[in-house]
Amino acid sequence: MIIETERLILREYTQDDFKELYEILSDPVTMQHYPKPYDEAGTKRWLDWSLNNYATYGFGLWAVVLKETGAFIGDCGLTMQPIDGQQLPEIGYHIHKDHWRRGYAKEAAKAVRDWAFENRNFDTLYSYMHHTNVASYSTAQAVGMQRIKEYTDEKDGILYVYAITRSQWEALK
Repeated sequence: MIIETERLILREYTQDDFKELYEILSDPVTMQHYPKPYDEAGTKRWLDWSLNNYATYGFGLWAVVLKETGAFIGDCGLTMQPIDGQQLPEIGYHIHKDHWRRGYAKEAAKAVRDWAFENRNFDTLYSYMHHTNVASYSTAQAVGMQRIKEYTDEKDGILYVYAITRSQWEALK
């Protein structure tokens, strides 16, 4: 499974992506809105979970690679996530801090949004994030999502939920 945009390639993870993924997930700045950065075992679980999602759902978080250089800069994709007690299709994205403020998360999330509506029967797609994660909810807004909910999660505190419906997406095209 490969999605191409103007500057990016989104492809399925392989076990060979561990080192680059660990560099991102273990970085305290990149992961500042998570309870804590991931250690090696946590990164392995993330990678295995992603690979399992491909087998289970036919989608998951995909590696984000720069077309120009082949550099692995993060991930973006569609996963089923527990959002306020429901399993919902969520567009998630994590870009290494060295590549922030260049529009890569927006470009990747837009491509995933389009892929999901074109290839799956979901009526609504979601993104959720910690309420202090301005960059994440700005990306959600940039791809046409609107904040629909705020709730408190026992583990993560106050979370915002953004969503876009199929009809809203069709109106954007």
